[in-house]
Amino acid sequence: MNISPYFSAPLRQRFNEDMTMRKLATSTQIDYFRGVNKLCEHLQHPPESTTQEELREFQLFMVNHGVSGITVNATLSALKFFFQVTLDKPEVIARIYPVTVARKLPIVLSLEETTRFMAMATHPKFKAAFAVAYGAGLRVSEVVSLKVSDIDSKRMALRVEQGKGSRDRYALLSLALLEHLRDWWRFANQQGQMFAGGWLFPGLNPIDHMTARHLSRVCKQTAHAAEIKKNVSMHTLRHSFATHLLEAKVDIRVIQVLLGHAQLNTTARYTQVATDLLKEVISPLDTITPQKKKVKDVK
Repeated sequence: MNISPYFSAPLRQRFNEDMTMRKLATSTQIDYFRGVNKLCEHLQHPPESTTQEELREFQLFMVNHGVSGITVNATLSALKFFFQVTLDKPEVIARIYPVTVARKLPIVLSLEETTRFMAMATHPKFKAAFAVAYGAGLRVSEVVSLKVSDIDSKRMALRVEQGKGSRDRYALLSLALLEHLRDWWRFANQQGQMFAGGWLFPGLNPIDHMTARHLSRVCKQTAHAAEIKKNVSMHTLRHSFATHLLEAKVDIRVIQVLLGHAQLNTTARYTQVATDLLKEVISPLDTITPQKKKVKDVK
C-alpha cells in the first residue's frame, strides 16, 4: 500500500496510538489505516482541514465508482474513528451515514457435495483443516490460529482463543473430527512439520501458522476438483455446519454458542437456507385444498 504524502508521519503515529490504546484488532487497525489513506489520496491535501462537504463528496465518489456497500461502510467507520478520536472533530463526520447493504443468503453445500469436497482433500493437513471448518464451524482465521494445546480430547472440545470480537469460546470436537486431527498429527510428526505445543496447522516455516489466504486458495482448488459449481469458500463450510445442524433439529441457541455469534438474529438467517426444514412445513393452501382421491384402475 502506497502511503499518501498528505498523511503525515506524526498524524499516522497518533492515529496508530489511538487505535492501540483502544485495543482494536490488528486487522481493524489495518482497515482503518487504509480508509484514512484513501481519503488523503482523494483530497490531495492534509486530512486535518477536511470539511463536511468534502467528506460528502468522497462518499459520493466511492458510490459512483462502484465501491461495494461493505467497503464504503468500512471506510466510513475508519473516518468516524479518525475524526472523532484522533482529530477530535466529531462535527466533520456528523452528517455522514452508512449505506444500506443488500444481505445475500449464505451459500450452503448439500451433504452429498460436502462428502465429495472432503473426499478430494487428499493431504492430511488440508483434510484436517477443512474438517475443523465444517465439523466445528470455525472461521478460517480461527482454524489457522489453532494450537495443538487447544485440542481437549477429554472434554471433546476445541478452545478458540480471541475469536471475532476478541472473545474466547469452546467449539465442538466430534469423534470424526478428532480422528482427522490425529491423522494429521501423526503425519506431521513423522515429517517433522509440527513443533510440540506449536501451531496445529503450521506454515512452510513451522514457527508461523499457515495463512488464511493459503488455506482459502486450497479450498477453492478442492471445490473445483470436486466439480462443485457453487462459489465455495472456507466460510461456506462454516455456513454448511450451521445449516446442517439446524436441519438436524439442534436448538438454534446452541448453534449460536458454537458459532460464537453475539446476536441470535445472526444465527437465525440459517433458517432461510435450511431447506429440509421448509419441506416439513404444511402450506395453508394444502389445508383448504381438497386432496384428489386416487382413482382405482378399472379392469
